[in-house]
Amino acid sequence: MDTSEKQESPEFVQTSLAGAMALGLEPGSFYRNAYPGSLNLLMTYQSGCRANCSYCGLARERKAKPDENTFIRVKWPMYQVTDIIDILARPRQEIAMKVQRLGRICISMITHPQAPGDCVSLVRRFSGAISMPISVLVSPTVLPDAGAFFQELRAAGADCVGVAIDAATPELFAAMRGPAVAGPHRWETYWAAVKEAVRVFGRDHVSVHLIVGLGETEQDMVKTIGQVSDAGAQVHLFSFCPEPGSFLSNHKPPSYGQYRRIQLAAYLFNNNQITQSAFQFDSKGKIVSFGQPLEELLGADLAQGNPFMTSGCPNREGCVACNRPYGNERPGPNLRNYPFLPEEHDMNTIKGQIWND
Repeated sequence: MDTSEKQESPEFVQTSLAGAMALGLEPGSFYRNAYPGSLNLLMTYQSGCRANCSYCGLARERKAKPDENTFIRVKWPMYQVTDIIDILARPRQEIAMKVQRLGRICISMITHPQAPGDCVSLVRRFSGAISMPISVLVSPTVLPDAGAFFQELRAAGADCVGVAIDAATPELFAAMRGPAVAGPHRWETYWAAVKEAVRVFGRDHVSVHLIVGLGETEQDMVKTIGQVSDAGAQVHLFSFCPEPGSFLSNHKPPSYGQYRRIQLAAYLFNNNQITQSAFQFDSKGKIVSFGQPLEELLGADLAQGNPFMTSGCPNREGCVACNRPYGNERPGPNLRNYPFLPEEHDMNTIKGQIWND
């Protein structure tokens, strides 16, 4: 690596630690052989992200110790794009099995004025060198014309787009990402981007990230998931986990019961198996019924544990590629998003959590 070169996108990107391990660029092993199915890349600039989201490791005003300089609680090492492409473009028989398991590339923008143009450049470079589907997690705040940008992305080779709305209500969005924390993001801008992305990429080729546990009720979250579904997008679900040094570093994650119920709701909406009118809530906004027994609603999907697996963009075979191993918690027996089909002992644990807080 030429250290005299300005280490910024589009020539450099950061990778998730799991992605770097899969590429053979970082040492380590995967708990329960949960290899990543997507290579997650993060755009990077020396001046950093211009946003100030209260839960994020990239927040402008985050006060973290040197050993806490993380994003989603792990390090994201930086590499030259040419080095990553060289590894991915090797003949299949010459690359490690961990690399062969990668079925998608996801490029995440940060809130920086150079990001839109550099992102299109990155998509074009990867799509021109590698026959792997490409997703982009966009930052709507820095898009002067979302529709034109999405057209450029699609022409460059992307087939899916993600929009991280994260907070389930406009009030929480403003408090966590907008004016209350001196952040630039606006609820209306993000929803407008979702609608434009669906117009350009088509139904179910757009995802909306939502984080459970930022202070919303389950009824709030179900309403927003329903709006995502009505807009023609899929929900990709995350459980809040505190980032050291962030404004929410002392905020507790949601209970397993709360997360399991929302996982079930999201799965049902993503597969067009439920409407908002089917849900019943108690006086505190907690789900008390899905309208009929879960076994009738979900059948074999529930028995196999599909609703509790990580939700993410698919590979070419239609299976989830972006399984983000242990993105919500440390590797261990109590997982929130399973990066693989839960086994029998996992399902016994899950079933005990659904209605138990």
